[in-house]
Amino acid sequence: MHFTSEQRRENGSLERDFTLGEIPGILWTPTSSPAPLILLGHPGGLRTMYPRLAGRARHCMANGFAAATIELPGSGDRPRSTDAEQARADLHRALAAGQPVDEIVDRLVIPLVEKAVPEWQSTLDALLSLPEISGPVGYSGGVIAIGIRLAVVEPRIVAAGLFAGSFVPRAMFDEARRVTIPLHVLLQWDDEGNDRQLALDLFDAFDSREKTLQANMGGHAGVPKFAADDAGRFFVRHLK
Repeated sequence: MHFTSEQRRENGSLERDFTLGEIPGILWTPTSSPAPLILLGHPGGLRTMYPRLAGRARHCMANGFAAATIELPGSGDRPRSTDAEQARADLHRALAAGQPVDEIVDRLVIPLVEKAVPEWQSTLDALLSLPEISGPVGYSGGVIAIGIRLAVVEPRIVAAGLFAGSFVPRAMFDEARRVTIPLHVLLQWDDEGNDRQLALDLFDAFDSREKTLQANMGGHAGVPKFAADDAGRFFVRHLK
């Protein structure tokens, strides 16, 4: 892990850009250390997503957590995947025409999960070697299929706050049934880009003894401000 920039905030928290091989990322650490860690998932485009990611990181640090994120394969300045670009275009056309999308979702999401999850695990290896970072670890955000896979294969992640705002291959429902860590799932009821029933079926499939579904009215970008406070309390219960 190589740090490429550093900004100290007025409250003493620290924001650092880093690279891990070809993977760019950002690490935020609070004034108190070592701190538990929350991995911030997002749909890609690190710089485009930065304002929202930084806001989520501030919430994490206010609760005493470090936060980190990385760029997804094929997003931002990383090399594009021709197959993924074609699948994304096919998905938009099928949705506009009201056609079935299951096969297209498989083509788009499964390869992304296969590439992204090992990168998250390598990043976690590097982050937990830093003296200012400690366990336990949580995962927060999307792509929800990535969060599902991480919850199954990564024992260092002990709780997850998942955003039900992206498509999930039906083949991954079997993996969802193997998820047992505490979950806080956020669903926008009128999300124009999400299949509500699929999201509800996915929540039902999770085998966690503690799982909470927070469903709010509004579209994809209409998440109420109090939702962040609710998610914060979830992570305080499980990471402190």
